[in-house]
Amino acid sequence: MLRLGISLQPRWPLDGAAALLRTARLAEESGFDHVAVGNRLLDSGIGLDTDPLVLLSAVAGATTRLRLLTSVLVVPYYPALVLANQAATLDVVSGGRLILGVGTGWNPAEFEAVGVPLRERGVRTDDHLAAVRALWSRRPAEFEGSFTVFRDAHLGVPPLTPGGPPIWVGGHSDVALRRALRFGAGWFGTGADAAEIRDVRHRLRTLAADPADAESLTLASAAFLTPPGIPQVISAPGRPLGGEAPSAAGVADDLGQLAEAGLEACTLWMPIAAEHLEKAMEWIADEVAPRLG
Repeated sequence: MLRLGISLQPRWPLDGAAALLRTARLAEESGFDHVAVGNRLLDSGIGLDTDPLVLLSAVAGATTRLRLLTSVLVVPYYPALVLANQAATLDVVSGGRLILGVGTGWNPAEFEAVGVPLRERGVRTDDHLAAVRALWSRRPAEFEGSFTVFRDAHLGVPPLTPGGPPIWVGGHSDVALRRALRFGAGWFGTGADAAEIRDVRHRLRTLAADPADAESLTLASAAFLTPPGIPQVISAPGRPLGGEAPSAAGVADDLGQLAEAGLEACTLWMPIAAEHLEKAMEWIADEVAPRLG
């Protein structure tokens, strides 16, 4: 059955942190599989722009079952050792509920602010992920890359999950798919329809040295949704589930087609004000989810 999650990044007011945690608890009570938090360092103009690992640590303390997805964490923003230790810490304190969704990033202003050349984002991502995997899987660990070097390193907090939390690699290019095959337990897309999910699976099989590597990857994607009767406050960057006038049956049909194509987890991103998010989740849990069984 397709696992549904909720993005915790609608238009939150700057004083909305307490309501955000209440929403995460409601997501757990309503049967959602996970909540997701993206990664911005500078003000985007749409409300709270939080660090995903910090916010998800608070969510971990407020919930017991809900999985925690970074969607996506921009790997080049974090030194490899810092990222490995922070993610391992969250894996431990959450009881192994972290999924580290990662990407290379895109925002020139943020890259300039952290002193990382935008042109290096791909090679730095590969360097950091390789170093992180070494730190999670070996004690002591050693690694020598273009941007990260350590010898006889014992990570301060070994992850609870053997080998570290699962990594879902974001991106639709062949480079991103190769990165998912090399480092990932899954692939994470944005706004993918059923045809693209089938295409990604085919491309993964083609790119993989061993077809079994492609078959073992979880396929996941964010999808856009504005439930009926709830105003949209910003534009969704792709076709919404159920079309422009969604019904429970139409949304469920679109989700069913994604599942049939091979999608295993879907994060629902809703371009609505935070004050309406609980009502939206209740509609999904009561009207849409029962149609997926």
